[in-house]
Amino acid sequence: MAEAEAAVAKQTAKRVEVSRKELPPCCPNKSTDGANMHPRVFLPIEKSGEAVCPYCGAHYKLTD
Repeated sequence: MAEAEAAVAKQTAKRVEVSRKELPPCCPNKSTDGANMHPRVFLPIEKSGEAVCPYCGAHYKLTD
């Protein structure tokens, strides 16, 4: 069942654009719905320009 839940989370995960002024990004962020809250994590986005939240699967992308 965990694999099926992970697949659904991946399909429904949101995409978040982050500028260098907002580094380091954290998830959940200010725009996250209260029903989707999880422990706050800071995402390592500086090197690759992208990161995925290990809890909710939100995809963060560096825009500049």
